[in-house]
Amino acid sequence: MLKALPTAREHPLDPPSELRRLGVEEPLCRLTYPDGHVGWVVTSYELARLVLGDQRFSSRSELLRSAVHPTRIAEVERGEPAPAGFFAIMDPPEHTKYRRLLTGHFTVRRMNVLQPTIEQIVENRLSVLAETGPPADFVTTFALAVPSHVICALLGVPGEHRGLFERHGSLLNSLEADAAEIKSGMAAMSGCLKELIEQKRRNPSNDLLTVLAREDGLSDDEVAGIAMLILVAGHDTTASMLALGTLVFLLHPEYAEALRGGEASAGRAVEEMLRYLTIVQYGLPRTAVEDIELAGELIRAGDTVTVSLPAANWDSARFPEPNRVDLSRNTAGHLGFGYGLHQCLGQHLARLEMRIAFSRLLRRFPTLELAVPISEIPLRRQHMIYGAERLPVCW
Repeated sequence: MLKALPTAREHPLDPPSELRRLGVEEPLCRLTYPDGHVGWVVTSYELARLVLGDQRFSSRSELLRSAVHPTRIAEVERGEPAPAGFFAIMDPPEHTKYRRLLTGHFTVRRMNVLQPTIEQIVENRLSVLAETGPPADFVTTFALAVPSHVICALLGVPGEHRGLFERHGSLLNSLEADAAEIKSGMAAMSGCLKELIEQKRRNPSNDLLTVLAREDGLSDDEVAGIAMLILVAGHDTTASMLALGTLVFLLHPEYAEALRGGEASAGRAVEEMLRYLTIVQYGLPRTAVEDIELAGELIRAGDTVTVSLPAANWDSARFPEPNRVDLSRNTAGHLGFGYGLHQCLGQHLARLEMRIAFSRLLRRFPTLELAVPISEIPLRRQHMIYGAERLPVCW
């Protein structure tokens, strides 16, 4: 039995070796949670898909436990119901109600319509990076700015509000923020969104917030909650992928050259980065709502099971030589966006942003390199979404 979820990384970009060992030797293992609950951790690809695809394992916030925090689970304190509209920590039928409203707005076809906007945002931020001059912090200048601009454009949130959502949104996934900070940040974001909702009703625009504001049967709290969830999920995760993915290219110039020269496709490169980096570092919790047999073990109703996505995506039975970046690898079915009912709604948008951003960045800055040793890069170890706090670069 594990006394705690392994979190120590021997290399900044590799999952903890203990999780990788468990994936081979004990893919379903007993785990003691910070609050004393004895549940489970899943570390193999096969079992991860089984748990995430089985609706007998609940995502309801009231039932979940964090494997790394004694009281908090995502945006709420343990045992609290999900805020209005936060469908990521709800089960059907509530989850179905909200997700159905949004699915049509995040299709591949809709994202292709958004592509020129994304390309313009990326080019603008590359120009800002060039004007800033070396050394520059890649995170604030580019990696965070690109998805923040994109998700605000999609929703229809004016630029002057971006800082508020970047600042408070990041707290929702921080393991160091206390409950008062979380609640204050959510109140500030909700208040701002409710003002915007009223404006959209008076002066409709061609954006998602207008669509939601005019949806019959949704309260302002629900609309604000949905929008807040999209804003936070839409910039924090993609920002981390852009920063860490760029770090991989800087540590391995041969990968950057392969992408620049057309020897590797941007699409496959992005999928491999999503598998290799797997930024949801402490896993996805699910709680059994009935007794379930899994891999020869009985999971009791009420047991929390943490699915380690980094370990599953490094399962050598599914991805041979998982510790090696292979830009030609077929990564179909990787779990970088989760799996099942709660698979990331914005995955097509994230993929498009990364394809455009990596391709244009590496062509515009062929001599880009780290400005400090990798050991000096501050990494987000006390955060549910792994990433770099800063990434100093020069060229």
